[in-house]
Amino acid sequence: MRKKILALLIAFNSLLISENLSKQYSDFGDLIFYSLETAPFPHPKRSNGHNYDGKFYSAEDHYQSNRVAVFIPKDFRSDGKIDFVVHFHGWWNSVDSVLVYFRLIEQFTQSGKNAILVVPQGPLKAPDSFGGKLEDENGFSNFMNELIQRLVEDTLVSSKKPGTIILSGHSGGYHVISYILLRGGLTRHIKEVFLFDALYGQMQKFCHWIKNYNGKLINIYTENGGTKWESEAMMEDFNHWKIPYYSCMETELIDNLLRESEVTFIYSGDGHNEVVHLHNSFRHFLSASQLKDK
Repeated sequence: MRKKILALLIAFNSLLISENLSKQYSDFGDLIFYSLETAPFPHPKRSNGHNYDGKFYSAEDHYQSNRVAVFIPKDFRSDGKIDFVVHFHGWWNSVDSVLVYFRLIEQFTQSGKNAILVVPQGPLKAPDSFGGKLEDENGFSNFMNELIQRLVEDTLVSSKKPGTIILSGHSGGYHVISYILLRGGLTRHIKEVFLFDALYGQMQKFCHWIKNYNGKLINIYTENGGTKWESEAMMEDFNHWKIPYYSCMETELIDNLLRESEVTFIYSGDGHNEVVHLHNSFRHFLSASQLKDK
């Protein structure tokens, strides 16, 4: 009984937060929160919770939320194939905190792109990079199919066909992205990946996608965020493999090269939690993407 009451209180609190955020961003467009069966969690691998650095994170508190934030900007055109940007948060976050702190909706709107922003809830306020069901075989395809079906049922879009998909991830968000590229089921639709101080590993999966699917990668890294070594190692490999890339300091970024380069490495002087929004990098990368303008 106690667990049921706690679950109801959590659900009610989430509903209040969702309603407040939807009102807060109403001038920008429609912010909707769905509960989806194909969302990352719950997942069998976290049914008994998760231990990290000597601390236990229970399934009830950290791996039960199946909330997904969906933002549709004003003047969005839903004719033809629907383009999506799916952003994955890092450790210790919730969907709500990510939207607000990183100014995702503001930046997304400012890019002027005719696409839908999607932010699934990963491990809730936990130190964990696991992507749940989205790391399973065809997990991302199942997720997108359910999401699009809900959007059609709610008459928010008129097409069931996904177009271009961009995957974006900050910090621990790299892990689920790498598995989506490997076996998510919609790899041919995924044209670009943004990594915000997030290249901690799984390098072979990103390289395979770049080589075999002509993927466009933008990797921004910092001095102390833990991704500098991996980023420099990937550039060294690319040098030996004769794979061209564009490398620069964030302050020296050239828009045309960002737009035209298949692979871009950007060294930022910002802190780990600032690379997404301090210089509007999310907006900047979206503006240079192949997504259609509104």
